[in-house]
Amino acid sequence: MTRNTIVEIHQSEISFSAGHFTIFSATERENLHGHNYNVSLALHTELQENGLSFDYRFYKTKLLDLANQLDRRFLLPAHSEHLKLEQVNDMLFAHFNHERLPFLSRDIKILPLSNITIEELSHWFLQQLLEDSASLQEHYIHEITVKVYNGPGQSGAASWHA
Repeated sequence: MTRNTIVEIHQSEISFSAGHFTIFSATERENLHGHNYNVSLALHTELQENGLSFDYRFYKTKLLDLANQLDRRFLLPAHSEHLKLEQVNDMLFAHFNHERLPFLSRDIKILPLSNITIEELSHWFLQQLLEDSASLQEHYIHEITVKVYNGPGQSGAASWHA
């Protein structure tokens, strides 16, 4: 008989600090600001005969590596219909509604998203985890939920199921 279980990973060190602004329309955006984000993960899997699903450290390490890619960066969306990005030498200019926002390229992380929101960031984390389909099969994972928090009690989530 298959015994299904859910493994949840939510630890304070799986976090990142990043700047952003949310784009609401072609003419309205937030001011530049930042958050201390946290990431949690729920993995639906099978309990093995030894009473263990798999070594949880595998996914903790993956989440830490992903969070470190975003830590201490200003996040910009690559696919916003209202934001155009222009690289000029070591500078990146974000063009929004007749504004030209300058950034040092080294401070920026451009993500393949349409906006920088907790909802979109949760999908980014999920897509990164789904790239390793061999590990998902090896660990009998048939459902994943990733949550990204930008403060206590406020999160966006993305889910996948086989």
